[in-house]
Amino acid sequence: QVHLVESGGGLVQAGGSLRLSCAPSGRSYTIDGWFRQAPGKEREFVSAISWRGGMTYYADSVKGRFIISRDNAKNTVYLQMNSLKPEDTAVYYCAVGCRGLGCPNSTRYDYWGQGTQVTVSS
Repeated sequence: QVHLVESGGGLVQAGGSLRLSCAPSGRSYTIDGWFRQAPGKEREFVSAISWRGGMTYYADSVKGRFIISRDNAKNTVYLQMNSLKPEDTAVYYCAVGCRGLGCPNSTRYDYWGQGTQVTVSS
């Protein structure tokens, strides 16, 4: 069993920045990512990164504003969120364990974090 510890959420004004962190309890050697879920909406893909960090994937809604990265020495995945908008308000979840194709699909991940709230005020 892998436990994911997320941190970095909070309240920020529109145009501001936040950085989320996700530290799994074990190494997965897989594609890991971030999803988000706003009230009344389905969970949606935000971004994913390959084990070595050479491949990154973004939802169109965050492309150019969010940056995913990882530090394998610290076994941590980051999501730098810039130019935040009120529509980015959601609970953000770290996900670990996708292999191969289809990683924007939440069912492809083995483990999930507890979620961290991000609120962007207008």
